[in-house]
Amino acid sequence: MLDVTVIEDPEVAAVSLDPIRARLLAELTGGPASAAMLAGKVGLPRQKVNYHLKALERHGLVELAGERRKGNVTERLMRATAASYVISPAALAPVQPDPERFRDQLSARWLLALGARLVRDVGALITGAERARKRLATYALDGEVRFASAADRAAFVQELAAGVSALIRKYDAPDADAGRDHRIVVALHPTVKDQPAPATVEDPSAPAPDQ
Repeated sequence: MLDVTVIEDPEVAAVSLDPIRARLLAELTGGPASAAMLAGKVGLPRQKVNYHLKALERHGLVELAGERRKGNVTERLMRATAASYVISPAALAPVQPDPERFRDQLSARWLLALGARLVRDVGALITGAERARKRLATYALDGEVRFASAADRAAFVQELAAGVSALIRKYDAPDADAGRDHRIVVALHPTVKDQPAPATVEDPSAPAPDQ
């Protein structure tokens, strides 16, 4: 099982966003389970759970982990293909954010567009590296800082920008034929306070999909 995988296909994204299928995916990240086992957890008939599992399997979100005999029946044990999933902006290609459309270093929306491009590009790189069976060289730095004042925050941004710009000037080699271009994204934003997840209510009386 992968730690995280990026969904780029619009159809796969739609399948993963279905509330019931998202719940089944969440259950299967905890370990393999059969349709009968999942039915008791999500409060739905086994046949309906099996229908949704087949849809998830067709789109590569779950896979067969094994089979077991239970009486006269052979149960298929399914597992999630990843512990978590991220939907790439490529799944909404016609309306995905474009950071080149405008540049405003103080705009939260431009920061969001940069983040969306980061997800899209790194997702595509991961897919390509897996197909080529090669490692992908990346680096990320994550940290938190509490500023005593807005003035301190502004001073920090100035020093950060100056330091990163100096490093770029030092190591940038635009004429290196054997070199490879890399993108650098540095972001600063207030931390988000943790919020309780909304309760999910299943509707067992909902009509089953057409078989």
